[in-house]
Amino acid sequence: MPRISIVTAAYGPTAAYLGDTIESVKAQTLPTGWELEWVVQEDGTEPSLAAQFDGLDFARYEANEAQLGLAMTRNLALSRVTGDLVQVLDHDDVLLPGAFATLIPRFDAPSIHWAIGQADDLMPDGSRASFSSMLDYGVVPAGRVNEWAADNGGNWPIHCAGLMIRTATLRALGGWAASPADDDLAMFAALSEVVDGYNDPALTWLYRQHPNQTHKKRSWKSWSTAGRRIALQRAAAVRAAGIFATGSNAPAVDGTAVEMPEVGQLIPKESYPGR
Repeated sequence: MPRISIVTAAYGPTAAYLGDTIESVKAQTLPTGWELEWVVQEDGTEPSLAAQFDGLDFARYEANEAQLGLAMTRNLALSRVTGDLVQVLDHDDVLLPGAFATLIPRFDAPSIHWAIGQADDLMPDGSRASFSSMLDYGVVPAGRVNEWAADNGGNWPIHCAGLMIRTATLRALGGWAASPADDDLAMFAALSEVVDGYNDPALTWLYRQHPNQTHKKRSWKSWSTAGRRIALQRAAAVRAAGIFATGSNAPAVDGTAVEMPEVGQLIPKESYPGR
């Protein structure tokens, strides 16, 4: 029986909204024949979230018992995944009803290795802010996303916090990058350069905005330039090496890398129109 595995890196001090996340997972329906597991990995020296997963027979919780950071925590969770597909879900975000029923069928096409639906921002007052997709809907050929990022100052048109990915492909690329910030962008830069994906027009999840978000910390912002530089370098290196999955609509490769912006040309995320 095929299985989808949600991967969540959790952290007690910033998990005030975890209850909403749990309820959104419980409300999911799966395509016929599919089953669900939720692999939760809690970071930090004083784990505190285990009890919230009691009674959820599809949840598999473990704690690091150490402060390892987001990327390593995600990769530890990935090591326990048994599903064919991975759904990324942060501990404060919300899956909308029908998310899995919408995205899983996109993987019926063997050439599709990642998929994502659209997201509204869930604001602190409970209101929602919507965003128009910066990419066309439908199949996204290998390389298209990184070309867009290179043309737009090192900002990506896909929000990695809602990705669904083939597990084997994610593992083949080494999981999340060992970067203190934007570990998911560096992963996605390699992923989207070598395989095709699918940008679904359906609204499938909510990205919660709140003051305690990791990426709003001063240290994260200071590391973000390096994280995006790593992502751009990975994209360029993969393109230059000509590494593409069989069956992907890969761009022609002439042995040269896609021209990526220099660090000084990166557009700060906070000044970029979008997330």
